[in-house]
Amino acid sequence: MNAAAELNDIGISSLFSAENMERLKGIMYAKSAKAGSHLFWEGDTADKLYYVKQGAVRITKSADNGRTLTLYLHTHGDLFGQVDPFRDSVHSFNAEVTEDSEIGIIQQKDLEVLLWQHGDLAVEFMKWMGLMHRMTQSKFRDLMMYGKPGALCSLLIRLSNTYGTLQGEQIHIHMRLTNAEMADMVGTTRESVNRMLSDMRKDNIIEMHDGSIIIKDLGYLRNVCHCENCPKEICRM
Repeated sequence: MNAAAELNDIGISSLFSAENMERLKGIMYAKSAKAGSHLFWEGDTADKLYYVKQGAVRITKSADNGRTLTLYLHTHGDLFGQVDPFRDSVHSFNAEVTEDSEIGIIQQKDLEVLLWQHGDLAVEFMKWMGLMHRMTQSKFRDLMMYGKPGALCSLLIRLSNTYGTLQGEQIHIHMRLTNAEMADMVGTTRESVNRMLSDMRKDNIIEMHDGSIIIKDLGYLRNVCHCENCPKEICRM
């Protein structure tokens, strides 16, 4: 299975039946977004959902010390955003477009009508909301519970689930990230990531090849981050 196919298998929109996914697409309006632009910022009114038809979007959180923490990397087939039963809700995160993208946008008022009309869609939508909540919980668990080594090991597992392919007994992660980008995902410095990856290479846990990471000892990563064996729908980027 190639990386794109594996990603599609665990895309958030896979929670919806084909019929209900078409219903959601039917109330979307299209938006083209250039790399470097933002779909929304922290504090903006939260009354829409966003579906990635093509491209990629990074969800970030601004910290008090000025750092930016990367929480999600959304790609083709992902549905994200924040809708709230209470009015005047605002976004808790930023959504930065990282490559030229085509986005489908669902307005909350249109979604509410559709959910009222189709009970089965309402049930699937509740499952989607529950999954997004569990994903956020698990991300903050990674960052808070087992230190920076645990957070980095968990990140490598998430990357392998989302962008990896199994080749023999090794997992090749096809998405290339700089150490600075990985540092933003685990809330540490680039120098700390450099050091931790270097130690793992010396211990034959991982290997670097043409800028890509190859995981050679997945069990070690799971032990360090106290892996709870979450399903791939949750343990992903």
